[in-house]
Amino acid sequence: MNILGPDMLIFGVDDLDAGARCASDYGLKRTEGGSSGATFEALDGSGLMLRKASDSSLPAATAATPNLRETRYGVADAATLEAVGAELSKDRPVESLAGGVLRSVDDDGYPISFALTRRRKISGPAYGINVPWQAPGRGVNQTAASNELEPKPCSLSHVVMFTKDKVRSERFYAERLGFRTVDAFTNLGPFMRPAGTQDHHTLFLIQAPVVGMEHFTFHFAGANEVLKGGWEFTRKGYKSFWGPGRHILGSNYFWYFRSPFGGNIEFDADMDKHDDNWKPRYIAAAEDSTQIFLLQYADKWVPTGKRHD
Repeated sequence: MNILGPDMLIFGVDDLDAGARCASDYGLKRTEGGSSGATFEALDGSGLMLRKASDSSLPAATAATPNLRETRYGVADAATLEAVGAELSKDRPVESLAGGVLRSVDDDGYPISFALTRRRKISGPAYGINVPWQAPGRGVNQTAASNELEPKPCSLSHVVMFTKDKVRSERFYAERLGFRTVDAFTNLGPFMRPAGTQDHHTLFLIQAPVVGMEHFTFHFAGANEVLKGGWEFTRKGYKSFWGPGRHILGSNYFWYFRSPFGGNIEFDADMDKHDDNWKPRYIAAAEDSTQIFLLQYADKWVPTGKRHD
């Protein structure tokens, strides 16, 4: 099945203003809005939708408000959409919604839906770094650092969900929807990707006694954008939860913050790509296996000419 990954995350919230402000501060572009909610997009058209938790168009909540109410996956073609519908209807209801959307649930009861992808191609300036032993990544007299940089989310990357049964949930996404396990934390759960992407993961499942969303993130253009975006996010009053740092599984740079969406929001960049020849790694999650380094935010500093011991 040519599922590309999550195209839209749909949240049920009580405080629409706080959610909309967070999405804008994160760098997403507002494309519609009103008293009932708002929709925000990344550069490629993937995004998030905010609705009042009481909105009758939302599927039933699986966790306390605010929280993720639906994950909408983008598929590459009508044949994939038809195949998904046929597969899931074997043992669970599948609703046909307006706009060619099919909605069902996974084995944790999370609402999942599928539609022709809304993603579009994006382009931008070459992004390079200068390394002593290779050709320059930037041309001569081209500078990389600027206070004018406004980091923008490029594409919806992944969502992380709690599951009461990681084995059952992994089996559902693998056997019913064609996801592959790329790596796994043996004490937490698997990192999975659908067939339509080579991203290290678009879904991470964490064994827990409760259900709900742990975090979500969009890809940014690189480490510079993660650090600059996270810096500005902190200055706007959002509480840093973890980072900045760099993961081992996936290799992505990260910076996590508390959010008004019922889980954490992450800045993410430079994720590994894998094809079907990759052999999954199975390791225990621990301080030395979840990151290669971890930094901490501090206020800016200016050299004074004085010695600092």
